[in-house]
Amino acid sequence: MADILLLTTGGTIDKLYFDALSAYQVGESVVGRLLAIARVAQDVRIEGLMRKDSLEITEADRATIVQAVLAAPEARIVITHGTDTMAETARALATAGVAAAGKTVALLGALAPARFAESDASFNLGMGLATVQTAPPGVWVAMNGTIFAGDAVRKDRALGGFVAC
Repeated sequence: MADILLLTTGGTIDKLYFDALSAYQVGESVVGRLLAIARVAQDVRIEGLMRKDSLEITEADRATIVQAVLAAPEARIVITHGTDTMAETARALATAGVAAAGKTVALLGALAPARFAESDASFNLGMGLATVQTAPPGVWVAMNGTIFAGDAVRKDRALGGFVAC
């Protein structure tokens, strides 16, 4: 069993852009490379669940994420996720009783793809790893220097970030 399970679901963090018109696809996850660059000492098991923009994540996909978290032998789980529906997935996990199962889960994403030089992806990934190592069991959203309770957060498009609600 690894120290931490890292589940990837897609989102901007793994997007590849092909032209000036912003045509994109969600590519292979870059989180393994980001962990290597950061010299992460923890034993992290990476599992790809899906490669979707979060606007394409369905309730069935959320159920798959919840099941993967509850079935994992690891108690500390980081999930990369697109930011548009991250709060909905966080609420689904909280409602499913992740805290009662003794799991500490952090969702994170990026507002710019990890492949971009000025991305927030590496920082958010580091925050997610720190969150699952220090926070009590429950669901957390770790974005842009702030940790939010997973059942009390929303994305504020006008602000371009997350806020507690």
